[in-house]
Amino acid sequence: MSKLVAILGCGESGSGAALLAASLGYKVYVSDQGTIKPEYLSALKSDKIEIEQGGHSIDKILKAEMVIKSPGIPDKAPAIKQVKAAGIPIVDEIEFAFNHLGNSRVIAITGTNGKTTTTLLTHHLLKTAGLNVALAGNVGESLALKVANGKYDWYVVEISSFQLDGTANFRPFIGILTNITPDHLDRYDYRMENYIDSKFRLIRNMDPSDNFIYYGGDPVVGAAISNRTIAPKQYAVELKKAATAVYADGTIMNFTVAGKSFSIRQEETTLKGPHNLINTMCAVSAAILAGVDEQSIRAGLKTFKNAPHRLESVATINGVEFVNDSKATNVDSVVYALGSYDQPLIWVAGGIDKGNDYSLIKEAVAAKVKTLICLGADNKKLFDAFTGVVPKILESKDVQALVKMALEQAERGDVVLLSPACASFDLFKNYEDRGNQFRSAVLKLKEELETNEVAG
Repeated sequence: MSKLVAILGCGESGSGAALLAASLGYKVYVSDQGTIKPEYLSALKSDKIEIEQGGHSIDKILKAEMVIKSPGIPDKAPAIKQVKAAGIPIVDEIEFAFNHLGNSRVIAITGTNGKTTTTLLTHHLLKTAGLNVALAGNVGESLALKVANGKYDWYVVEISSFQLDGTANFRPFIGILTNITPDHLDRYDYRMENYIDSKFRLIRNMDPSDNFIYYGGDPVVGAAISNRTIAPKQYAVELKKAATAVYADGTIMNFTVAGKSFSIRQEETTLKGPHNLINTMCAVSAAILAGVDEQSIRAGLKTFKNAPHRLESVATINGVEFVNDSKATNVDSVVYALGSYDQPLIWVAGGIDKGNDYSLIKEAVAAKVKTLICLGADNKKLFDAFTGVVPKILESKDVQALVKMALEQAERGDVVLLSPACASFDLFKNYEDRGNQFRSAVLKLKEELETNEVAG
């Protein structure tokens, strides 16, 4: 009789784990506290997998020989406590998938900010160079689904702290840590050291044949490294010339990795801003270690298109560029965005404040922002922080009206920058919805003005 595996939580990771388990010959039982999306239900039913929605039947789950849980389910959840009390092994989807990779190699990217861009760029560089590579994890499809559906030589995986918490044997050949700033502390007993320990699980099983790439200018990462014994080979990425193999001299990125040395100007890439110097140097270093040659790297950097809502140039209207950076939901992200432009800015910010300390960006805002337009249900904290810092502060709760307002405030050569520093749930479904509405409003305004010009 086949062993029973219970899957708790059926989002992208849970459905992927269920399909991989079924392909390996397990009897699979999927249980979700909420409602399973139709696309996941369809895939599970096609494999004749038993499904439960709207709650957990603990008696059934406790009959399993192994439980695979969604990374979003905390250890304190009642069902998890009961499974642990019964002595049933619990693994996360990433760990389960990794245990069935065979000889394939993993490049794993984590960090509080920048990990999606770094992951996408790393995958792009390997793919355009002709390597047999899959994109998985926190971006795209789950690692388990990728393993279930095909065989790849390389897996480039974006991995969150929640996913790392559920790993035991996980061991990337190349691990990348972009930075660590306070986030998700409610999950870590409001102790920063617990969150740091979670991120460093990335390299826990790595040995001297593996490779660890990190941003050396991050003070939290630097302090954590000084207190640890690091087994893999280290590649510290710096934004200044230093005693390291990877550094930026202005906007010139310099690499001496795996016996290869060359330089690339940021202008030769599709990404702008100092934060993307870090992301690019991390991704290029990983590509070199994966065996990609310089010529292929240069070609890949010219054709890369980042994920939406990350300094996404939407359109230029009357010489004014509109930029969608809706993913910037904290002050740290806005620091990077402000540093990416030398032009005068019309800054669009606001939403649900997550305890932001706006003093961190007051100097940059004072130097670059001519008008702040607040897009939120309650904008008092922004008004309080930037009155007297920015010449003009306006507000709107309607994106279409806001875009027109921004264009009225701008002059040719200015940039309208949506970089909210806040969560989106007061006026929008999520940051994607906010960014999509902004993009649509900009494109609609551009079309209207062009139509009027032709008609006139």
